[in-house]
Amino acid sequence: MSDFTHLFGRPPAVAAHASGRVNLIGEHTDYNGGFVLPTAIPQRTEVFFAPRDDDRARVASTLSSDGQVQEYRVGQEQRRHEWLDYVQGLTWLLGREGHAVRGFEALIRSDVPLGVGLSSSAALSVSLLRALRQGFGLELSDVQIALLAQRNENEFVGARCGIMDPMAASLADQGTALFLDCRSLAYERVPLPPGADLVVLNSGISHKLAGQTIPGGDYNTRRAECERAAELLGVPQLRDLTAADLPRLEALPEPLNRRARHVLTENERVLQAVEAMRAGDRERLGELFYTSHASMRDDYQVSIPEIDLIVELARADSDVYGARLTGGGFGGSVVMLVHAGTGRPVAERIAAAYARQSGRSPAVLVPA
Repeated sequence: MSDFTHLFGRPPAVAAHASGRVNLIGEHTDYNGGFVLPTAIPQRTEVFFAPRDDDRARVASTLSSDGQVQEYRVGQEQRRHEWLDYVQGLTWLLGREGHAVRGFEALIRSDVPLGVGLSSSAALSVSLLRALRQGFGLELSDVQIALLAQRNENEFVGARCGIMDPMAASLADQGTALFLDCRSLAYERVPLPPGADLVVLNSGISHKLAGQTIPGGDYNTRRAECERAAELLGVPQLRDLTAADLPRLEALPEPLNRRARHVLTENERVLQAVEAMRAGDRERLGELFYTSHASMRDDYQVSIPEIDLIVELARADSDVYGARLTGGGFGGSVVMLVHAGTGRPVAERIAAAYARQSGRSPAVLVPA
C-alpha cells in the first residue's frame, strides 16, 4: 500500500487478489468443451486500486521492467502488445457490456511466475476484475468474472485460451481441486487425497501463448487443429467423442488424429482422476499423471526434452507417485504427486539433478 501512496499520492481504496493455479490433469481439454482439474497455488497477483472522477487510467505493475506508471483513456483503449493490454481489454469489455466504469489508479504486484504454465495472465485479469467490481460497485458474479477474463484474452489480448484458467483463478482454492465441466461450467471442489503432497517445479523455460510460433506448433495452432478435427468427425467439439470413437480417429490426417486422441483420452483421465481422488487412491492418480504426460508428449506434442527429463527424474524417485507437464506446454512447469511430508526434499533432489543434466535453472514453486 505504501508503494501505491508513493506513486499516486493517496492510499488505495480497494485491495483485491487472485491466485495462480496448477492443473492436476485435463490439459488442452477446456477449449474443446471437456473436463479439467486445477487447484490454486500460494503464489498470487494483488491489485491496489482507487477510482478517479475522470476517464484517465493510470497503472503501474511489477510486471513492467521499468515500473513506470502507464496511462490510457477509458473508452479509448488501443492495443499496445504489452502487459497493459490486459488492463485495457477489461475496461473495453466492461464498457461494451454496459457497465459504468471510469478512470482509476492501480498498482499490480504478482509473484505468479510468467510463462511457466501457472496461469499468471488469468490471475492478473481476475484480480483486476475483482478490483473493478469493488471499486465501481459492479454486479458481477465470480463466474461472470471468469468469462470476462477469458474474453479479455481471446478478444483483446489475442490468446485463444479456454475457460479453465480464469475459472480456476476465480473459484479454486488450496486443498481441493476444481472439477470443472468446461461446457456447462458446472463445478465441484474435490479434496486432494490424504497422504500426498503436490510439488510444482518450474523448468526455467518460459512460453508465450499469444501469437508466438514455436517449433512444432503453438497454442493457437493446437486449438485450430482441434476445431478442424471436430469438423471432419462431424461433432460440435472433441468433447462429444467417446471411447467408441477411437477407431474413427485413425481416418483423420496427421496430426489431427493424434490431437483428437489426446483430447478424448485426456477427458477420460480427468474422470478417472476424480474417482481416484474420492477413493484416496494415490497410486492410481499418479499413474494417470504419467499417462497424461505421455499423451501430451506424443499425441499433442506440447512437451519439450527438458520437461520430459524432469518427468523421468520424478519417475525414478521412490517418493513420487506421478508427474506430468502442467499448462499449455512448450516449456513451463511439472506437477508431481508425492508422499506426504516429502515435498521439499523431493523437489530439491529433482531440481538439483535436472540442473546438472540440463544446465537450466529450475525453481521450486510448491511447496511455497
